[in-house]
Amino acid sequence: MKRKWKFVLAPIALVVFVGIVGEVVMHLWNWLLPMLFGWHPVTFWQAIGLLVLCRILFGGFGGHNHDGRARLRKRFDERWDQLSPEERERLSQGWRGRCGFGKAPGPKDGEPA
Repeated sequence: MKRKWKFVLAPIALVVFVGIVGEVVMHLWNWLLPMLFGWHPVTFWQAIGLLVLCRILFGGFGGHNHDGRARLRKRFDERWDQLSPEERERLSQGWRGRCGFGKAPGPKDGEPA
């Protein structure tokens, strides 16, 4: 008996949720962006389209695969363990330089570039 209610309530809850989120996005867009950037206000359906577009570009479809991240992390850790201390330091310095957390390794004073 409980399953029947889930099949009835789930689509209704989804429609209500999408409606509320669409309204929130529409009102936030129309409140902020025309005033800040001079962009045009959007309609409810355009706000829903923005949500779908953002989901495609940034969220993807389907479930979140946390196992894939765990496998990637394990593979990284295995490769990191195989590096010598000098290689680890050189790699860490390179990361710091690219990410803005320190000076990138380069030629030392007096050496040609």
